Amino acid sequence: MDEETKSRLKVHSYAELARGREDSGPYQPPDDVGEPIIRSELVEKVLNLCRANSLWPMTFGTACCAIEMMALGMARFDMSRYGAEVFRPSPRQCDLMIIAGTINRKMAPAVITLYEQMAAPKWVIAMGNCAISGGPFAVKENYNVVEGVDRLIPVDVHVPGCPPRPEGLLEGILKLQEKMTGTRFPFPQFRPPRENKSEK
Repeated sequence: MDEETKSRLKVHSYAELARGREDSGPYQPPDDVGEPIIRSELVEKVLNLCRANSLWPMTFGTACCAIEMMALGMARFDMSRYGAEVFRPSPRQCDLMIIAGTINRKMAPAVITLYEQMAAPKWVIAMGNCAISGGPFAVKENYNVVEGVDRLIPVDVHVPGCPPRPEGLLEGILKLQEKMTGTRFPFPQFRPPRENKSEK
């Protein structure tokens, strides 16, 4: 096969990039991201409030943590109260990636590809010990496990546990909202006033 045909058949892959990032320790994104032409503090504050209360997570789970992530979307835990209910199958429609489960070296290029395809600004939550540090699989015999997804992509919030409960992931989403806006509950939940029984 000639070189031109080989180059056409070669699919764009992040395999070499993933191998290089994994060997170099925790990934640091480049600082040369362009600055906006006009910056308004009030507009940025309003946009961050809107972004924090309309997070669209990507459907991405590889192990038992994914079951807990699915449980968070159900009625019992109801993550829609905090504006993060719309799980999307396409990375181009998402701004939040929740890594729930073990990442191996074969999957690492796909994780980087999905992250690069997400719309900016984008955020990442590493859920569970496997995603954070390789978990119980990070032993010398398991040479194929990536010891922490933060070696491949930048992680904003870590949710520890094996697996963490749905409440733990909900706390991680609230921490991410706090990181985005600077306040614990950007739009606080409505609570009806308590009745003072002593007045009756």
